[in-house]
Amino acid sequence: MATRLVQINMKARDDSALGGFWAAALGWGLASEGPGVTNLEPEGFVYPAPVAVCVDLVVSPEPKTVKNRVHVDLATRSAAHQAELVARLTELGATRADVGQGDVPWTVMADPEGNEFCVLDSYYDETGPIASVVVDCADPRLMARFWGEATDWTVHEVTDQKALLRSAKGVGPYLLFLRTPDVKTGWNRVHLDVRPYPGDDLAAEAARLRALGATAIDVDVPWTVMADPEGNEFCLLTPS
Repeated sequence: MATRLVQINMKARDDSALGGFWAAALGWGLASEGPGVTNLEPEGFVYPAPVAVCVDLVVSPEPKTVKNRVHVDLATRSAAHQAELVARLTELGATRADVGQGDVPWTVMADPEGNEFCVLDSYYDETGPIASVVVDCADPRLMARFWGEATDWTVHEVTDQKALLRSAKGVGPYLLFLRTPDVKTGWNRVHLDVRPYPGDDLAAEAARLRALGATAIDVDVPWTVMADPEGNEFCLLTPS
């Protein structure tokens, strides 16, 4: 058994408006499964598939108070494309952001609700618009061990500073665990959603994840909420 990273979940004050920004930023389609929930995925996409990690925006009254521990890195094809993308995102409502990055070649930005993201200077042409989903952590090696066994994604690189995973199919974005001195405080405003394969037993998969080091979180929702070994919340969805 194994899970797959299928989407990231982002809290929003206005899911529809923020969804409009990200749909335009990524060039993806926008839909709603009900009030307060906006779904983003590529046009013509058949969910779930490893070629993309989708985005769900869910309305929340809780304000954003600290830097997100999960963010996306946007792919570019060239220096000219990077500059063009930064300009287009600015027109859509994004702003430059200072998270203490210093003098770096990539551009750190924030969406209209303040969620940080990066426009990379490293050039990608095979990941889609999201080059990587980035998770701040204290121990990349620990995270690589857990997430490498929790999912069927392949571990490509592990050092004391970072761990890099990608779907075993060799398509779609990367999952990057980046060492940071920041301490996790409160619930993550952005988190990962994973889903078992069709025919897998949800309870057995939850038990397997607990054996790997995850902990169950008691929340009154119809899906399973857990936390990885560093306390990052994630949702275990029904098999599909």
